[in-house]
Amino acid sequence: MPSRLGRYVVRRRIGAGGFATVWLAYDEQLDSPVAVKVLAENWTEDHHVRRRFLEEGRYLRRVDSPHVVRVYDAGELDDGRPYLVMTYADQGTLADRLEVDGLSAAQALEVVCQVAAGLSALHEAGILHRDVKPANVLFRTRAGRGAEAPQVVAMVADLGLGKTLDVSSRLTMVAGTPSFVAPEQAQGEPLDARADQYSLGALTYLLLAGRAPYPHATLQAAAHPPTLPPLSTAERPYPDAVDAVVRRALAPEREQRWPDVEAYVAALAAALEPVVAAAPGASQPWLPLDPDLTQAGARPDPPAAAPAPAPQPPTRGDAAWPRGGRRVLVGVGGLLALAAGAVGGVVWADDADPAGVSLDDVGGTLSVTVPAHWNRAVADDGWVPPNDDAEQPALSVGTSPTWHDPGGAGQGVFIGLLPGTELPVQLPQHPECASTGSPQDDRMDGDPSRTVVHQDCPAGVTVERVVQVTGDQLLWVQIRSADRATAARVLDSVVAHGM
Repeated sequence: MPSRLGRYVVRRRIGAGGFATVWLAYDEQLDSPVAVKVLAENWTEDHHVRRRFLEEGRYLRRVDSPHVVRVYDAGELDDGRPYLVMTYADQGTLADRLEVDGLSAAQALEVVCQVAAGLSALHEAGILHRDVKPANVLFRTRAGRGAEAPQVVAMVADLGLGKTLDVSSRLTMVAGTPSFVAPEQAQGEPLDARADQYSLGALTYLLLAGRAPYPHATLQAAAHPPTLPPLSTAERPYPDAVDAVVRRALAPEREQRWPDVEAYVAALAAALEPVVAAAPGASQPWLPLDPDLTQAGARPDPPAAAPAPAPQPPTRGDAAWPRGGRRVLVGVGGLLALAAGAVGGVVWADDADPAGVSLDDVGGTLSVTVPAHWNRAVADDGWVPPNDDAEQPALSVGTSPTWHDPGGAGQGVFIGLLPGTELPVQLPQHPECASTGSPQDDRMDGDPSRTVVHQDCPAGVTVERVVQVTGDQLLWVQIRSADRATAARVLDSVVAHGM
């Protein structure tokens, strides 16, 4: 972890993807926490990626809205990598919230209205977002005035796929997240603001129905969506008027959609008014503060002093799992395997940072941050994937050497690379868990991914995720955790470097 990025004191890593890493830092001059986004080292010499990185900062700088992430500063590190200094979202993302719990109709409406306000500000500035999804909706705390309680504010973030509307009016590269992208965008057609309206409609459908409107796995599928399923279910009934409003926003032909996002959210608010008014506790704040989410911490003291070095894992002892030994529990169909043999390792003293411990494999390819009490059994020297003879980078961290046992209550995470040119249709099964969610397809920083969450397991929650990190490599992640919130935070911290 760097001690400084430019003039900003680094606290810890917030997240990372294929193109950039985001750090929580402190602006000593203005006495404020900030988020610093740094271009990944392996993309420094790619002029196209570098230009898009800087364009994101310029787009965000052009917009003045409390519902769009702000860029305060930009610079370049000594090694030539550019960075952007942005609003610190202390309350995480909408994806974080959905991993833990759903939203009420009133909360969903408020989120949609605030996201719409951010999109309207972008559109007025001549900018198209092109990637509206839960992971790109950030939350921050806004202090209340006088006796008012603090509020959580939603902001639109990540303009990595952003385009000016004059450029979008021409043919553009096909890009976006399949479950949320408009058909015309998936077909590479000229775009206007109604493409973002479609994505906002897909986000609305997800928040109200608890499921995405379409389980598209590819952009090819998103280009020709089937008939939209009804919004209402027996568990979540809505008036026909609500279904009609959302359905119009999701019309495959853009001419049939609402004129703009303002008209859409006005119609949505009117249609949802009876539902919101009839719900218990309608007068409560729309979204509560979550004190367990990442906080900025106190101001560095003294300001000019260099920050203390990040806590390092204890030195390995001599009780390491024998190298080369492995046992494999194969999932149904033999598609992927749980690398139990990569899970042995050293029992570490529980004296690490209680807020979390960051670990890397021996080659520095994979990294993850886990709760301190997981830091007891570690294997970091690779694995041999099923149906392959070559050793690949892998990292396993758990509460005990047997944390991966299906019937046990151990907690931990396994991360490993394996060969593959496409996502598997089926992920490992977990019959020891009482319920299994549907596969969720998304894009992690532009890379296709598939995730399945199993609940009511002996340990609590089991998460399986596979990401297509390169054309011929997959990243497989398995997490066993006592609760979804912890699993979500560990999952968000996984990084494959140099992919």
